[in-house]
Formats: sequence, C-alpha cells, structure tokens
Amino acid sequence: MKALEPYDPLFYEEPVCSAQNTWLTQAAAATSVPLATGERMFSIEQFRDLMEQRCIGIVQPDCSHAGGISGMLNIARLAEAYEVSFAPHCPLGPIALAACLQVDAVSINFVFQETSMGIHYNTEGEADLLDYLKDPSVLEVDAEGHVELLSGPGLGIELDEDKIRKFAVGGHCWKDREWELKDGTPTTW
Repeated sequence: MKALEPYDPLFYEEPVCSAQNTWLTQAAAATSVPLATGERMFSIEQFRDLMEQRCIGIVQPDCSHAGGISGMLNIARLAEAYEVSFAPHCPLGPIALAACLQVDAVSINFVFQETSMGIHYNTEGEADLLDYLKDPSVLEVDAEGHVELLSGPGLGIELDEDKIRKFAVGGHCWKDREWELKDGTPTTW
C-alpha cells in the first residue's frame, strides 16, 4: 500500500475481507490512505464494532444487505458520529440504487455512490441495470459523475412491469464467478 501512496489514491477498498476486519487496524497503520470497507457487512453491530477500531475513513454498506433504507440511515448516522465518510455500495438493480440515492441525499457524511451501471457483469444476458425502468433517464449520470436528486413519487423511479415479467420467464441465472485479468490473474470482479 505504501508503494501506491505517491499516486494519491482516494482510498483502498476492502484491503481484507469482512471476516478479517480485526486486521484493519494494522492495515490502517501501514498507510496514510483512508481504508474503505463494509459492502459485505450485514448488521449495525458489525459497523459499530468496525468504527470502534477507528481504522477506516469510508464505510460502504450495501442497501440490499444492511437493512434497507432504515438500516442504511442508521449506519450513516453512526458513521457520522465517528467522523467516517459514507459511500454506499450498490451493484444491484435500480430499486436498490434509488434507495441508496435517497439515503445519500440526507446524509451529511455522504461522499460518493458506487453503482454497477456499465460494468461488465451487467452486459451479460438480455437486460442491463436500467432496462427495468420506464424512464431510465432519471438515473442518468452527467459528465461530472452526478445524478440528479430523484423527485418522483416513492423512491423516484417507475418500474416497467411488462419488461420485468418478460425477463422473469427466463429466470435469474446470475452467479458469482471468476474472470481473468489480462495477465491471467483470477478475480471475482
């Protein structure tokens, strides 16, 4: 990690898996770059225990794993109390992303929103992340990387139920798999 510091990375994401979070204190001591983690954590107690270590700069809960909107709000407020930035993880569909964006809008410690729009695993199969929306433009990312605050009813999106029914006929066939980097190194992302 020290070798990358001259390049001024914004953060190091998940330097250890969440089952090994006790090692984050040592990882944080080895670098001046903030550590980010949390996308594979599920309870507010896990986030509390993590923040008690005072070793992370950015917490990345996943709305679909960490209690939905209420759970995310609780984690954002907890992180705020510990002076930890909030950057939700969201590789899933438009409902989860819209929920994250609503929480982002009311979280003072929000820094950025992770999304899987345009990522390779969304191009496999018949539908992409925004294909389930009647109006995908509500989640359009501008040239500066911003998404407008969603202003429609509910979460601010409208699902295309006919298209969802059409894709449901084929079922859900996504599975965690491995890809290879250009140098042949296996990776799950």
